[in-house]
Amino acid sequence: MASKAIIQCSSSSSHVMRTYDVFVSFRGEDTRNNITSFLLGSLESKGIDVFKDNEDLRKGESIAPELLQAIEVSRIFVVVFSKNYASSTWCLRELTHICNCTQTSPGSVLPIFYDVDPSDVRKLSGSYEEAFAKYKERFREDREKMKEVQTWREALKEVGELGGWDIRDKSQNAEIEKIVQTIIKKLGSKFSSLPKDNLVGMESRVEELVKCLRLGSVNDVRVVGISGMSGIGKTELARALYERISDQFDVHCLVDDVSKIYQDSGRLGVQKQLLSQCLNEKNLEIYDVSQGTCLAWKRLQNAKALVVFDEVVNERQLQMFTGNRDSLLRECLGGGSRIIIISRDEHILRTHGVDDVYQVPLLDREEAVQLFCKNAFKDNFIMSGYAEFADVILSQAQGNPLAIKAVGSSLFGLNAPQWRSAVAKLREQKSRDIMDVLRISFDELDDTNKEIFLDIACFFNNFYVKSVMEILDFRGFYPEHGLQVLQDRSLIINEYGIIGMHGLLIDLGRCIVREKSPKEPSNWSRLWKYQDLYKIMSNNMAAEKLEAIAVDYESDDEGFHEIRVDALSKMSHLKLLKLWGVTSSGSLNHLSDELGYITWDKYPFVCLPKSFQPNKLVELCLEYSNIKHLWKDRKPLHNLRRLVLSHSKNLIELPDLGEALNLEWLDLKGCIKLKKINPSIGLLRKLAYLNLKDCTSLVELPHFKEDLNLQHLTLEGCTHLKHINPSVGLLRKLEYLILEDCKSLVSLPNSILCLNSLKYLSLYGCSGLYNSGLLKEPRDAELLKQLCIGEASTDSKSISSIVKRWFMWSPRLWYSRAHNDSVGCLLPSAPTIPPSMIQLDLSYCNLVQIPDAIGNLHCLEILNLEGNSFAALPDLKGLSKLRYLKLDHCKHLKDFPKLPARTDLSYTFLLPILGRAVELPVWGFSVPKAPNVELPRALGLSMFNCPELVEREGCSSMVLSWMIQIVQAHYQNNFAWWPIGMPGFSNPYICSVIPGSEIEGWFTTQHVSKDNLITIDPPPLMQHDKCIGVAYCVVFAAHSTDLEMVPPETERGYPVMGIVWIPVDVHEDVVTDKSDHLCLFYSPTYIGIGDWKLKVKIMDKKGFPVEVKKYGYRRVHEEDLDLEPSLNTAGIRKRKRGTDE
Repeated sequence: MASKAIIQCSSSSSHVMRTYDVFVSFRGEDTRNNITSFLLGSLESKGIDVFKDNEDLRKGESIAPELLQAIEVSRIFVVVFSKNYASSTWCLRELTHICNCTQTSPGSVLPIFYDVDPSDVRKLSGSYEEAFAKYKERFREDREKMKEVQTWREALKEVGELGGWDIRDKSQNAEIEKIVQTIIKKLGSKFSSLPKDNLVGMESRVEELVKCLRLGSVNDVRVVGISGMSGIGKTELARALYERISDQFDVHCLVDDVSKIYQDSGRLGVQKQLLSQCLNEKNLEIYDVSQGTCLAWKRLQNAKALVVFDEVVNERQLQMFTGNRDSLLRECLGGGSRIIIISRDEHILRTHGVDDVYQVPLLDREEAVQLFCKNAFKDNFIMSGYAEFADVILSQAQGNPLAIKAVGSSLFGLNAPQWRSAVAKLREQKSRDIMDVLRISFDELDDTNKEIFLDIACFFNNFYVKSVMEILDFRGFYPEHGLQVLQDRSLIINEYGIIGMHGLLIDLGRCIVREKSPKEPSNWSRLWKYQDLYKIMSNNMAAEKLEAIAVDYESDDEGFHEIRVDALSKMSHLKLLKLWGVTSSGSLNHLSDELGYITWDKYPFVCLPKSFQPNKLVELCLEYSNIKHLWKDRKPLHNLRRLVLSHSKNLIELPDLGEALNLEWLDLKGCIKLKKINPSIGLLRKLAYLNLKDCTSLVELPHFKEDLNLQHLTLEGCTHLKHINPSVGLLRKLEYLILEDCKSLVSLPNSILCLNSLKYLSLYGCSGLYNSGLLKEPRDAELLKQLCIGEASTDSKSISSIVKRWFMWSPRLWYSRAHNDSVGCLLPSAPTIPPSMIQLDLSYCNLVQIPDAIGNLHCLEILNLEGNSFAALPDLKGLSKLRYLKLDHCKHLKDFPKLPARTDLSYTFLLPILGRAVELPVWGFSVPKAPNVELPRALGLSMFNCPELVEREGCSSMVLSWMIQIVQAHYQNNFAWWPIGMPGFSNPYICSVIPGSEIEGWFTTQHVSKDNLITIDPPPLMQHDKCIGVAYCVVFAAHSTDLEMVPPETERGYPVMGIVWIPVDVHEDVVTDKSDHLCLFYSPTYIGIGDWKLKVKIMDKKGFPVEVKKYGYRRVHEEDLDLEPSLNTAGIRKRKRGTDE
């Protein structure tokens, strides 16, 4: 095996970086396939870099140079002594070289005595004596060889006398675990989970910070601050430390960018981040600071915790609990806890009362050279002819990592004359600070890219790339090319479609905007601080150079609670305007006709200025405004794409928007005085999103043209709306029609039934429809005379024909729940249900019979028949793509369903609810949410509360086999996995709930629950790498309990590491089957469950604890997925001998 390169950062450097953590010396024929294999696997699973030789290196008489080099660059040496170790000259030469390399650090050599007595090694007795007798005979005529044999004797004696592990007659797994833990401690700082580029200069800094934390002191709670200039690497250091020590704590969390969270969500937002991570509850609901304070005190009390707060810029951001008590978090945590606070301002840390402050040092010369080479040359060496330039640049950068990266990246690929010019500029400004160095990268940009840089620095950090590109395009800045240039020069990053700019570069951009008139914001081109806006407005300045304003009111802006906005009338060049949370007054006679994006919540005026010509307007967001009407006359709105007037409670009418031919998004949610919609809305062909939720005075809709692009129409809560305009049925692209709580709605047009693109129809709470009998159907359809549906009537087939047409045209139908007072219903027969049906939800439709045709829907993936009255199901064996079947609360169901014989998940997967995304507002922050639709998140079968089910024996084996088929399909098709219990539309997990109280014998580890938890033991070391997941079976009580909501405290150092939500509600009043139920679920190993000993709590879908009676689990191996055709566990092939648990 080829050795890794030894890194040198300059020709003058003699420092050699160690490239391996551990070197293992062993006799292959003795231990390669047993203890050495297990040891190497365990070390690698911990992220430890191990050198592994192969047989190709063991050829010839002399030891390979690659092996010698690997020894020289390793940190820890493990020597596995076996009976035949001394008979290998290779092993003895390795050992001798190890001893030569560790003369000053003998503690780095760890001997293991596998099947040999340690005294045989020290005294050269037994097999070792025999080996050396052969060497004496073999080399007796060769004096040099005999000298070498003597060095072998000395090496064996030296290492044999070291304290090691005699593992004869002991559990190899237990001993290997001890050895691995010893190695981890000796290695100290370990960054296997961090990118190698982040390692420059990091190890020594982590060691120094660990000393500040005093981890050995287990009785106190210590708070340490990390401070330093921008770009020094404070966050990277904290993350490296967090990676290293977090597993030493019961709970741990890293709250990233506290300043941003505080700005967006205040103290409550910081609280939520802290508690949700510490308590491992992603969707933790906290409604006020007092509640969060109580929860922290209750749930974190006495816990040994590691808490990291990053990017704290104000003292108030740490006052996240009631009473503003900075010390509350310290007081409620258990002994040994550590709190780390990261801030550029050391005064904040001292004021908070930290125990110590660690000032992150600049990079030293060697570290700076190494980092510079990585960025300027994409290599580990300074190129010939550039050393002089590099020296000047590094001396000016003064060890600031971000400055080194930025300057180095800007010089990459340039020739020597260009470097010379850059160095000359640095020499002229050598008295300037780091900002001057970063300025070089800015100055090299062309004028357009400079403007892009300044816009991002002032406004668009952490914005979606797509949104920023749209605004920059409006500004005429050619963003696609410009953003790539900035990214190439390390001025921005693009991760997950979000633009990021380091705080040091943000400071640079804002300094550039201010530099010509530092104290006169009226002369700036951009404005981002509330105080500066207040100064301009209070003095009624013209600010003719101002092009963009984006101000969010912060709670820190004391004394600036209200501004007069008269000066806006004078800003003739303004292109972007955002006032968020700003209380404003005064008068507004004019707005710049150059404006393209306006976001102004709580707009105080009743209309926009009459003189305003919105020719260039792209987006207008006036949430919670006082506006009554926008304008009277028709305006040129050719560029308008999004209009948001939500919660404008005084809005009485919309203007004629006939000129807004590009309008895509119209949000009028909560406009409670709006009675009618301007007819021009129905003519806008590009309109894709129309939200009229809670327009409680709305009585009619406009007529919609047939060729509209409307995809989403929300009428939820329009309580005065009685009829739906039949033209809605002409909207061929409509996917979501939400009519929830339209209590006065008495009819639906037949034309809606022709919407073959419709994915979701919600009629929940439309009591007028239910009372009219629209959604009811008698058992005998022949008795039905006429039903009024919209403006038309139907014949005696009535609702049956309607349901047939729905099935025919909607392959992803989500049928609404009917009321419990409806009588039994019948579904249409076989031919009317289209074979392309993918998802079918007929829950709570009071169906008394399910047609056999459902068994022929070969594309069906999700079938929800919950809450119906049928007694039996048709044969479902042919539904090979079925992955979710829900039969909860089917109180008359007697027969267990026949599940699919094979599961094929190869062609599709659960789609997010919004489907193809509609363009959202990009300048404002009001982004309407997706429809409130609870798609099934589980893959499997749910049969909770089916009291009449007769044949329960064998149910669990059938469900287990089906579950394993689903796991097999995922494993073979390499689908992505999601953690179990994670809420959200796109986070399904494999889980089944059925009646039963006995756990199948296939689950090899079974226990009675003593603490209402599942306790999972760590896997045997030799099986760890072979395990692909863990299958669980839990017996739980199907009734409500008085169990506390708070998870129990840790037990013997093993915390509650996970929560599994089962997809049922045991606290519902409708639960009549009080017998025990089984929950079978599966977790892939890589998401964490099964990797170590931990405890898992079981909750129902509403977050209430479930009483666990007993449980079992099995570590699943690939061979467990090799099923026979029969649907029972007898067909599951046993694992090969040697891998059984």
